[in-house]
Amino acid sequence: MEQAALFTIFGGTGDLAKRKLYPSLFRLYKKGNLKDHFAVIGTARRPWSDEHYREVVKETLQELNPTTEEAEEFSSHFYYLSHNVNDTKHYDELRVLTEKLDEQYDLSSNRIYYLAMAPQFFGTIVQHLQSQRIVTKDGFNRLVIEKPFGFDYESANELNQQIRAVFPEKDIFRIDHYLGKEMIQNIAVVRFANNIFESMWNNRYIDNIQITFSESLGVEDRGGYYENSGALKDMVQNHILQVVSLLAMEVPVSFSDESLRLEKVKALEAIRRYTPEEVEENFVRGQYDAGELDNTKFVSYRKEPNVAEDSSTETFVAGKFLIDNFRWSGVPFYIRTGKRMTEKGTRINVIFKQVPVNVFHFDNEDKQELAQNVLTIYIQPTEGFSLTLNGKQIGQGFNPEPVKMDFRQSAEVTENSPEAYEKLLLDALRGDGTNFSHWDEVANSWEIVDRIRQTWDQSTPEFPNYAAGTMGPKAAFELLEKNGHEWNWHPDNWYRERGKLN
Repeated sequence: MEQAALFTIFGGTGDLAKRKLYPSLFRLYKKGNLKDHFAVIGTARRPWSDEHYREVVKETLQELNPTTEEAEEFSSHFYYLSHNVNDTKHYDELRVLTEKLDEQYDLSSNRIYYLAMAPQFFGTIVQHLQSQRIVTKDGFNRLVIEKPFGFDYESANELNQQIRAVFPEKDIFRIDHYLGKEMIQNIAVVRFANNIFESMWNNRYIDNIQITFSESLGVEDRGGYYENSGALKDMVQNHILQVVSLLAMEVPVSFSDESLRLEKVKALEAIRRYTPEEVEENFVRGQYDAGELDNTKFVSYRKEPNVAEDSSTETFVAGKFLIDNFRWSGVPFYIRTGKRMTEKGTRINVIFKQVPVNVFHFDNEDKQELAQNVLTIYIQPTEGFSLTLNGKQIGQGFNPEPVKMDFRQSAEVTENSPEAYEKLLLDALRGDGTNFSHWDEVANSWEIVDRIRQTWDQSTPEFPNYAAGTMGPKAAFELLEKNGHEWNWHPDNWYRERGKLN
């Protein structure tokens, strides 16, 4: 069904717009969600013409193999306005163009403002949208904003107040692109559509939960940004805590954005707020050194472009969250994320408790440990599930051995499934906030992360402390060992066994 709307993209010449937004809008166009009644205004400082802007848009579509007619027709809906976000006069020009396109394409005053810019401009932009009467009283006005949403709780709260002065919470769509990923959305289905799991989704049956966001790349050309962020703010505050809330929340009364948000916020509120001593006990940070993996050499983080020679910015975080409620008391949620690790991969491992008594060991035999049952949710690059069970070894006797029930989406299905930004843009068009972050979620995440950051800022770490190509510093493994656990996923072992990693 076609959705009528005008998209105004602040930062329309940027990398995000070209890599994600324009291809995603084109996919929606091909599927009929956008057709005749839509238009896009791109704004930025560059003095482009409409014609040049449309050529840029068409270039971003090449991997999607559009026909010449499709590319021409789609790009004809795009208009460009050279714009200084601090110049009030430019907003008057934007209002004139907005009103013209609204009439030309019969858009019913439906407007989506996408802020693909640095967050320090968010407040200025929304204030001008109101003062220059660009926000309408008819139709809908929705604001889509990218992370980072502030750099701590105080700045995020100030930013939120500026935005909420113009847009109500229901019209603010804070993008976390991981919430648009197929397997992240599958977490709720796995839990709530399968009694075999939901009935056991508690501290009676689950030993620990492990969440890994591993990146094989270094910081590449993002050194300047990363120096002011680090892995804690870049990954833990948003993506990882969102996943924790989905895993830990109670069953919602209905599958609506309001019910889901309510339960996610309750889960985040139940995460223990650590004292400085508890932070030191339960969280580890790291920074990658030079390394070599499979005959490929990597430089250290401090040698990357736009990174200080004595940088103390962390490129790796591992930690243990505890959730103080009836369902999860005593179950550690282990998390880790880092740059320049062994493999790119995002996965969740739910480790179930052992049976109370192992009947499969006999007095005349050595005790044979049973493998733990593990549910693995693969998020990227592969998508699917696996469940590790104990079965009988073939042959004489009743010796158990682990067997894996495995399902992975085919390459064809994965390639043709909607991209995260495509799904999130369509949700914004429909006014569905289910897969976006509510302010209460953001606020709780910053409260948790600020305590870790403030503790770490009181001391200088001994960096670098892990070699590029490995799965993080030694302390990240000791973190689990002292609790009698170990990381379930260790791809570095495969390379070490073959002499490809020291």
